[in-house]
Amino acid sequence: MHPAGLTAAAAAGTPRLPSKRRIPVSQPGMADPHQLFDDTSSAQSRGYGAQRAPGGLGYPAASATPQAAFLADPVSNMAMAYGSSLAAQGKELVDKNIDRFIPVTKLKYYFAVDTMYVGRKLGLLFFPYLHQDWEVQYQQDTPVAPRFDVNAPDLYIPAMAFITYVLVAGLALGTQDRFSPDLLGLQASSALAWLTVEVVAILLSLYLVTVNTDLTTIDLVAFLGYKYVGMIGGVLMGLLFGKIGYYLVLGWCCVAIFVFMFPLLPVAYAHNPSTLGGRSRRITRSGPCG
Repeated sequence: MHPAGLTAAAAAGTPRLPSKRRIPVSQPGMADPHQLFDDTSSAQSRGYGAQRAPGGLGYPAASATPQAAFLADPVSNMAMAYGSSLAAQGKELVDKNIDRFIPVTKLKYYFAVDTMYVGRKLGLLFFPYLHQDWEVQYQQDTPVAPRFDVNAPDLYIPAMAFITYVLVAGLALGTQDRFSPDLLGLQASSALAWLTVEVVAILLSLYLVTVNTDLTTIDLVAFLGYKYVGMIGGVLMGLLFGKIGYYLVLGWCCVAIFVFMFPLLPVAYAHNPSTLGGRSRRITRSGPCG
């Protein structure tokens, strides 16, 4: 047989083994030969991670000492220190001078009230005709708190009466289809302005006639603020009974507030919370005309 035929027969009878190809092993620093573009994400991520590693979670590492923090950002730290010192100085200045203009510590006396005192004082404002004892009570030459003495002035009732009067006035405007926020603000501003004018007029009158009195500005605000109670009653009666009810209740309240204030103003005590160390004086009136 021809050698070529033997070779072909042997090749046909013997199984053919797969050919071995050498695949180049990619080195750590070498790119994949089959990749079209270079992959730079891993290098960037490794570099970014290396930059973030010291601080952790993407934040820069905190300085070990305050000196290092100051050197890292001196402008902002200097501004922060200056602002803190300025705020401290301002707070100290306000604390020193606030009592000179607004006696905050003494205002607590005028708000020392309770429910029983408020009820008794409102009854006294509407019906002062039968009240006989107008003497202000003292305890060791110091006036007692308003909740223990119905004759003592307070600021709780005037403040609440002022707010209530503004609200009732807004209700009255609403029933007349005239309500608006501007009118409500104008009503409150006018009421506060008239109160200020009254206080200034009384202080000026006392100064011109050279009357020595221990009534303070806060006392005058308290006494003059009681009129809002009668004004509330007049407006409410006007809403219920018309003009007749309004004028009747308003006239009654005007006479009542006059009878209430007539005996109390001369009974002003010398030793009040705003004139510590002064003399104590008691003047007893048997009634509004006694």
